[in-house]
Amino acid sequence: MFTKAFRVKSNTVMKASDRRKLKADIAAAFPSLSSDELTELIPNKEELNVVKIYAHKGDSVTLYFLQKNPLFFELEKQLYPTVYMLWRFPAALPTFRTWPPVLHKMIGGADLMLPGVVVPSSGLPDLKKGDCCAVTIVNNRAPVAVGTAAVSSAEMLSVGMKGRGVCVLHTYMDHLWAFGEKSSLPTIPDPESEQPVVHGEECAADEREEEEEEEEGEQIAEQEQQQSEPDVDQSCSGVAKLHLAEQEEEEGGKANEEGEENPDDHKSPQEDMDSLFLQCFLCALKSKVKKSELPLLTSTFLRNHMFSCCPSGKQLDIKKSSYKKLSKFLQVMQQQHSLVRVKELTKGVESIIEVDWKNPELRSFCVPKETDLEAFSLLGGGGETLYHPPEITILYSVSTRLEPLFQDANKRKGMILQPAEVRSIVTDYVKMNDLVDENNKNYVIINPTLCDCLLEKSEYQDIISFKWDDLFSRTLERMQQCYQIVFPGQKPVIKKGHIEPIDITVASRGSNKKVTLIKNLEVYGLNPSAVATALQHQVQASSVLQPVPGAKNNVLVQIQGNQIQQVGRLLLDHYQIPRKYIQGLDKAAKGGKKK
Repeated sequence: MFTKAFRVKSNTVMKASDRRKLKADIAAAFPSLSSDELTELIPNKEELNVVKIYAHKGDSVTLYFLQKNPLFFELEKQLYPTVYMLWRFPAALPTFRTWPPVLHKMIGGADLMLPGVVVPSSGLPDLKKGDCCAVTIVNNRAPVAVGTAAVSSAEMLSVGMKGRGVCVLHTYMDHLWAFGEKSSLPTIPDPESEQPVVHGEECAADEREEEEEEEEGEQIAEQEQQQSEPDVDQSCSGVAKLHLAEQEEEEGGKANEEGEENPDDHKSPQEDMDSLFLQCFLCALKSKVKKSELPLLTSTFLRNHMFSCCPSGKQLDIKKSSYKKLSKFLQVMQQQHSLVRVKELTKGVESIIEVDWKNPELRSFCVPKETDLEAFSLLGGGGETLYHPPEITILYSVSTRLEPLFQDANKRKGMILQPAEVRSIVTDYVKMNDLVDENNKNYVIINPTLCDCLLEKSEYQDIISFKWDDLFSRTLERMQQCYQIVFPGQKPVIKKGHIEPIDITVASRGSNKKVTLIKNLEVYGLNPSAVATALQHQVQASSVLQPVPGAKNNVLVQIQGNQIQQVGRLLLDHYQIPRKYIQGLDKAAKGGKKK
């Protein structure tokens, strides 16, 4: 499940009520854990985080974090432990043992096959199909994978230990493990590993059964088998090499940080957000805040000063930082950096009452040249060139039904015409066939060709003539609509169907919270990230990008509150998008008179 990178949807601090519920759920799912162990897993005073993610296949998964490590993940309302949790409490789940080369195949996405299972003298654990279980390697009780039993234990023995044994969900060294502190596999002695009884032909049978599915994984396993010695103690060399490789990578990373490489490449998203907050904080103090403004409300400082100092293409979001709250961030700036003094002048409302302008860190800080978004808000693609709206022309394609009407003009099925060309061809056809009503020149007499092309069967007996406008409108209705879009400096592109307007809607989130959603920006060559950043600075509200369901490469912009007026102003005034290509402007919040 976590063999490929996943996308983080949200990261929030767990409430006390949710913490109690999680503790009860863990106690029910893992009855072998004692009350002391539960308290150690879910401490009362330490901060727990809930991270919601989308796996690469689209599954919605909830992660529970403690001290920067994921301890549990929830999939389809079922709790599963991670390897980090099982390394602390290896007896929390029943386990299957296997050989070290099999670990490499499971890391690559393979399930555990029964021929590779090492059966101890005490027999297999008593499991039913779908029960949660763990996988260890010989001579080490530290679990390397978590999954569910593909069949019951009794059925495993009845089929002669052949077929699939464990459906693996999470392994050591997958992306979920990498989302934590990337700890190496610990060594926990396993007394039951002495004199193991192996059913089947060890991993060879496993390799034969998975030959088509895991060809690359088998090659790795074969190389490890050739390098390992026959006795069981030396068969763990493959995992030891993994540990050495990890240590070398870490040492190499440190060496690169000391050299010419940028150390930001190795930062986590949370560390990046912390650095961004510090940068914007220093920039705001040095270039925005004046002594005459003090005392300054902390909320005003964030909204009017820090947001405007955010670099182009980035967004300040306190919830994505390690601080989680602005008050905590300012407390760190006061106590550890001695940059400001914050005081609660009004109950529940904090203000910055003093700034240490002589602080060495503040004096040495260099304000970036481009911190204002005014110029960037007009850009459509990351700040390289000014955005210019495309030229859009509505066209029509000759359909099969109307082909006889356009035959005299040598226009075949599928040919693209402009509306003026259609009117001209239809007018020539009417005059050529003397179809203008002699008594009233505003009407056109219907001949058999026009009857077949424009009338429904129920209208054959009732309609004998058309007004000119009705004739043209019926003709265009029965043609296939297309549109031509031309971006500056690019060749014209013709696409079938109606052009999708930029769709602006307001949706409810939670209790009485509203968000504004903006779709189809890509159709008009607009960069959703640039639009989101521009809106964030204009309305001083957080914005995020989300994938559009059913659209492979499209994303929508979500911004807090009903911001339709501001979105409309940005699209109409700055980006010069014609109003007819914007849908939803009528849903803007209307200010009424206060009673």
